[in-house]
Amino acid sequence: MHVDIVEASADELGEGPVWLPATQELLRVDIARGEIVVRGVARGDAAGGNAERGDTAGGNAERGDAAGDNAQRGNAERRWGLGVPVGFALPISGGGFVAGAGRSLVRLADLDAEPERLAEVERGREANRFNDAACDPRGRLWAGTMSTTREPGAAALYRIEPGGAPAVALAGVTLSNGLDWSLDATTLYYVDSLTQRIDAIDFDVDRGRLGRRRPFANVAPADGLPDGLTVDAEGGVWLALFGGAAIRRYRPDGALDAHIPLPVTHPTSLAFGGPDLDDLYVTSARRDNRGGALLRLRPGVRGRPATPFGG
Repeated sequence: MHVDIVEASADELGEGPVWLPATQELLRVDIARGEIVVRGVARGDAAGGNAERGDTAGGNAERGDAAGDNAQRGNAERRWGLGVPVGFALPISGGGFVAGAGRSLVRLADLDAEPERLAEVERGREANRFNDAACDPRGRLWAGTMSTTREPGAAALYRIEPGGAPAVALAGVTLSNGLDWSLDATTLYYVDSLTQRIDAIDFDVDRGRLGRRRPFANVAPADGLPDGLTVDAEGGVWLALFGGAAIRRYRPDGALDAHIPLPVTHPTSLAFGGPDLDDLYVTSARRDNRGGALLRLRPGVRGRPATPFGG
């Protein structure tokens, strides 16, 4: 399968891609730089002359200092720095964004606004931070944390109702990562990376409660660390293999359907986008000369629109 390099060496630690249909843009985060990134992506927009980014992101440590970067990049990509690692950023129904900044949950009325802190989790656990997140079909936010020292069981998966405080939905987590729901929303697919598997968890969509948890697909350590995931419109579960230089698709019964090699060693997450949701975007981490790239594939299946927080 052909893989386009939309942007070479785009991020230090790219993560959390989300398609914004209203503006036809891709939202993602660069965790290591503490940045939220929005990029307009047209089909055929491959790396070309953008193979070297230059020293444009370094000046974005302070919020609002994105103009120089935008001028050099033709306004195709815009970056906003929050000053701390940003695990995720998601749109809010009605406008604005919610983000995991360090161990704080923050709201931004727009990406040029100062962040408003909504809540803080895991006080005293300085080595922890928010990581991956997604909204269920009712618009609840499910956001996980991770231990940067990989202390076993030190993190959690939280459920956040619109206007509510974070509630622990799953305790004893080490590195909370990808999550998405089955087509009928009766199953949450969930990754705690150090377990080396995707789990399937019974889900009560009306109450927002988790039930029985069981292994869905195991990943051999030699194949990489299971990272971000997304579910396509046919129920297939796509997984990024961090350190495995590949992504995978599993059928709804857990059988491996496809293993697709990539030109980067550390893919982190993936999301469908484009006008017809038939482009698959893959973020990655910079671990070698090709790492940190933003990639695009056309796998022959479509994705589903992301539910905004409160939507």
